[in-house]
Amino acid sequence: MYKLVFDDKAIEQLEKFPKLVRKRVFNKLQSSKGNPRRFFERLEGRPEYKLRVGDYRVIADIIDEKIMILVLYVGHRKKIYKIESFD
Repeated sequence: MYKLVFDDKAIEQLEKFPKLVRKRVFNKLQSSKGNPRRFFERLEGRPEYKLRVGDYRVIADIIDEKIMILVLYVGHRKKIYKIESFD
């Protein structure tokens, strides 16, 4: 079972969402902990992965050595990909 770790930026973004959206995102992340590659899809040309939750996306790193999913960003699908660099 993978451990979920949230970057400060991801927590900040999640806090801006309505309670129902936050709950849906968190529940989807919880269900992905057993086999994250079943739920996450690699971003084209980038090392990060995306998780689709309705109109929202979770950008994360899957670190197998530490058995960890590092949640980097959470946002609406129209805005999340406009971030030039996820670093």
